[in-house]
Amino acid sequence: MSRSLGIPVKLLHEASGHVVTVELKSGELYRGSMVECEDNWNCQLENITYTAKDGKVSQLEHVFIRGSKVRFMVIPDMLKNAPMFKRLDAKIKVHFLSRCHISYIMHLLEDL
Repeated sequence: MSRSLGIPVKLLHEASGHVVTVELKSGELYRGSMVECEDNWNCQLENITYTAKDGKVSQLEHVFIRGSKVRFMVIPDMLKNAPMFKRLDAKIKVHFLSRCHISYIMHLLEDL
């Protein structure tokens, strides 16, 4: 059975090579360049600024984040112009982009 990818997953793939912020369900924050991501939201980041729950900040070279631990991701606003949106019907595109900020779309992951 074939299942197409939803818009948040497609945006996640478009974010490869860009700086993203990932908040885990535990409250930890990772901000770095996304090296690679998977459909299940597993992702690899490099050159990371890590912020612990207590606010302590440290630098990390490379991390792998398990998708099931992600609360939400913030991706660059420039991805609202990603080629994938050109394939959407114009009416859907206008409705979708007028109602959703990119970081909010990523926040929808919590409801999945």
